[in-house]
Amino acid sequence: MSKTDLVEKIAAQANLTKADAERAVNAFISAVTASLKDGQDVTLVGFGTFTTGDRAERQGRNPQTGKTITIAAKKVVKFRPGKALKDSVGA
Repeated sequence: MSKTDLVEKIAAQANLTKADAERAVNAFISAVTASLKDGQDVTLVGFGTFTTGDRAERQGRNPQTGKTITIAAKKVVKFRPGKALKDSVGA
């Protein structure tokens, strides 16, 4: 599902215009991004939790040359689904 598809579904289900639904989706993405940048987890009960974690520096290979390279450490975003989401998808 693309962002456009999501906006259309939200607009239909919430009886909003597509423009209002798109503003809501953009605001949600912005709020989650800002919270994660500030080091705060975002928990949506029943849906899941967005967190950040550290990925350590590691060795990799350049697929074109086969040469060993060092991949720098960085922060990554993780998502842990909630029980209700797991149950509804798995059913």
